[in-house]
Amino acid sequence: MEYRKIEASRVGQLWELQKAYKAEIGEEEPGERERARLTAAIQKGQITFFGAWEQETLIGCCSVTAGFSTFCYAPSGVFEDFYIRPAYRHRGIARALVRYAYRESGVASMTVGCADCDLRMYQALGFSVPLGNLLAFEEG
Repeated sequence: MEYRKIEASRVGQLWELQKAYKAEIGEEEPGERERARLTAAIQKGQITFFGAWEQETLIGCCSVTAGFSTFCYAPSGVFEDFYIRPAYRHRGIARALVRYAYRESGVASMTVGCADCDLRMYQALGFSVPLGNLLAFEEG
């Protein structure tokens, strides 16, 4: 498995995962307008996507949107868009992808907002520092 940043030139593969994620959680499939907006945001550096690749196939993704937080008085990231293709789950790919995104994004802290049903999963992935209704990632 290889982990790397997803460039705007690879948005086609990313888009397939975005649609699969939306379908899995019961949301409406995004259209071409949303795809264009996502591509533009990646190109402008407003959001950074990271992926898990098996050869040239993107099998998992996540994003980190950087900002600044007084939690640590340093750059902080919001973790989102987390999806692993079902056939690749329960192999440690998720944990490795989260750690890779944390290190490569250059943030000092990373938070995730999640549904109650996903709370234990995110805690198992390292988001264990409570911040009100958010959890902060702590590698270790």
